[in-house]
Amino acid sequence: MPEKSAKDDTVQAEPQVTIIKKADEVISEYRLNGKLYMIKVTPRGGPTYYMVDETGNGQMVRREGEPALKPPMWVLFTF
Repeated sequence: MPEKSAKDDTVQAEPQVTIIKKADEVISEYRLNGKLYMIKVTPRGGPTYYMVDETGNGQMVRREGEPALKPPMWVLFTF
């Protein structure tokens, strides 16, 4: 039976950023361990805004300006 290395059990430490350039805006998608958690939208001629998954349930909330620094949060128990 092959042994598992420590690398197999680690989580991704840095986000993966995908940049999509369109004629009227630039969209940056931020993923961590394959899960989309934030989208940065920079429209041409307008202010930058963010779509942020604040609870981890896939529902994005629009935020104007820079996102606030949030401490890490984990689900400890669910009922």
